[in-house]
Amino acid sequence: MGIYINKVFGASPAIPLQEHGNTCYQAAKELITLFEHVVAEQWDKVEESREKIVHLENEADELKKQIRSHLPKSLFMPVSREDILNLLLVQDRIANKARHVSGLVLGRRMRIPEALQQDFIAFTSRNIDAAKKARKSIRELDELFETGFRGAEADLVISLVEELDAIENDTDEMQAQLRTKLFKIEKDMSPVDVMFLYQVIELVGDIGDVAERIGRRLELLLSH
Repeated sequence: MGIYINKVFGASPAIPLQEHGNTCYQAAKELITLFEHVVAEQWDKVEESREKIVHLENEADELKKQIRSHLPKSLFMPVSREDILNLLLVQDRIANKARHVSGLVLGRRMRIPEALQQDFIAFTSRNIDAAKKARKSIRELDELFETGFRGAEADLVISLVEELDAIENDTDEMQAQLRTKLFKIEKDMSPVDVMFLYQVIELVGDIGDVAERIGRRLELLLSH
């Protein structure tokens, strides 16, 4: 892996970041499958999805370590090493959130009330849309490095970040609606189950928030 990373960095630090971003996205994407199995109460399949997420999160951690250890101290680029590392750390949180959610859901064998199931899956999917848009933005990094973070490529990334903001606004509204619906049926549920379901909703919503922060980091790179 180290030799591979060194070779890749000879071309651009963007490429390892893109690989890491894709791995983080794949971990988050698996949450949709996991929650579909939760709704169906297929706990063996929930466990399989959890194992996939853990594997991907471990892979993302390994990529993060390799990038941090092999990123040159000085980059002949229009951005600093610190900027790249900060972007890496924010991006890594997507996989971390996915792992946290999957562990909590499987560990407690959490059930989603039927009245919330459709909205919950839609909410999860929209947060994954945000992670996907963040990944698409990161995929433009190699072109940005080549163009010096200027020109048409920079304009494209700005438009992607604006789309990311719109998705994140959607997830905020969906989260508020989901919490309102949960509040209405709280009395019919165990208080402990209610508490943990609120926590899971918050954690899933964090994925969209982290994706939006990736957009903010890209804006900072473009401002240099």
